[in-house]
Amino acid sequence: MAALSRALYPAWVIARREVRDQFRDWRIIFPVVGLTLIFPFIMNWTAERMFNFVNEYGATLIADRLVPFLLMIVGFFPISVSLVIALETFVGEKERGSIEPLLNTPLKDWQIYLGKLISSTVPPLLSSLLGMGVYLTGLAINEVPWPEGEMLAQIVTLTVVQAVMMVSGAVVVSSYATSVRAANLLSSFIVIPSAFLIQWEALVMFWGNNDTLWWVVVGILTLAVLLVRVGLAHFQREELLGRDIDVLRIRYSLGLFWRSFKGGARSPLEWYRRVLPVTLRRLALPSALVLGLVIAGIIIGWRQVERFPLLMDPEQFRDYETGMRSVLENFPISGPAAVLAVFWQNLRVLLLSLVLGVFSFGVVGVFPLMITMGIAGYLLGLLSANGIAVLPLAAGLLLPHGVIEIPAAILATAAVLEMGTVLATPTPGRTMGEVWVMALANWARVMAGVVIPLLIVAAMVEIWVTPRVALLIFH
Repeated sequence: MAALSRALYPAWVIARREVRDQFRDWRIIFPVVGLTLIFPFIMNWTAERMFNFVNEYGATLIADRLVPFLLMIVGFFPISVSLVIALETFVGEKERGSIEPLLNTPLKDWQIYLGKLISSTVPPLLSSLLGMGVYLTGLAINEVPWPEGEMLAQIVTLTVVQAVMMVSGAVVVSSYATSVRAANLLSSFIVIPSAFLIQWEALVMFWGNNDTLWWVVVGILTLAVLLVRVGLAHFQREELLGRDIDVLRIRYSLGLFWRSFKGGARSPLEWYRRVLPVTLRRLALPSALVLGLVIAGIIIGWRQVERFPLLMDPEQFRDYETGMRSVLENFPISGPAAVLAVFWQNLRVLLLSLVLGVFSFGVVGVFPLMITMGIAGYLLGLLSANGIAVLPLAAGLLLPHGVIEIPAAILATAAVLEMGTVLATPTPGRTMGEVWVMALANWARVMAGVVIPLLIVAAMVEIWVTPRVALLIFH
């Protein structure tokens, strides 16, 4: 513990110096504090008017949800305004020529980076908490009820973890940008996803599902830790000083992607025998984690039947069986069009998983598969709650192609999850862009070698085999 304290002491020294300098600069303090104090008054006025308006029509539930929503917006606004401090952490000082003395010290790279990160987090977090305090004070003065204790704790916790996440991303951008202008433009990849996240949190809040908000806190905290880890893993002072302009080297990137994809193999047979098995072995742990999430998704979906029950009339179910037999008997079981449609549907879900994973270091990339399995679990649980035998339905309608399709989806999602792990791992001699291209090549290797062939076979089975099996069961 003493050794850890000694190692962290230089980072604290840098953080204290940076924070002290920031609070001395009126050009930083005046706009941040001014906007932080003005915005809560606007939200207080809005909350009071909306609260009185909805109460006139007896919509107290909307009022109860509106007040915490505005509190969350009040907490988010100062963070987005103060994000410019984090964006200038490295690249701003580099342009002003004031960072060389710090980089010439005998401090380690991770100590410099951590000190800068802490100092960049303090102003946005303090301004956010100040704004929330002003807003709550205004609610008390105007006699508007505060949110419940648990909801208040959730909003404060969400604000803190979102501040850490956004600042961590901004510091990563600052350490790799070549100009303040480029850093400000790249900040849209932080602010816009965070704004969408706020909207989704608002939907959850208005829905009244408080337990889900705690899971959101866990997810954002995980993403924040990964962003901090990525910055610590890839920050190099020599690269910061030696990079003056970014050049988009498309030919080099494509060449690196192709070399990483081949893995040194000289023929497709060698690629399948030597390169692909190594990649699949690396996916053992991520695949086990994704499998656990799939099982959890089914269980969570099944348990939602208790919260959202839907009773079915047995007579209607007998009509349903008759209708199902009619559909299956007239199901098109010839021609490639249906196979391609099913294959494309499955493939684009996995591509969505990749896109979400790229922007979240793999964390959100597991959601499409988990949500799909949750919906399946809910439907099976709903049928079981209405006294319908679930096993024959699952065996006839899901199992024939599911035994091929689900493992393929697990592998693809595990590859997305592994991309985040690779980006958060130190790779000496490689830039973050090169690491990202190589990680994308590994994902493409899994997709081309295993997942896409399995999806094609699964689509053929779903169109040509599953209806016949279902016909046997329903007859």
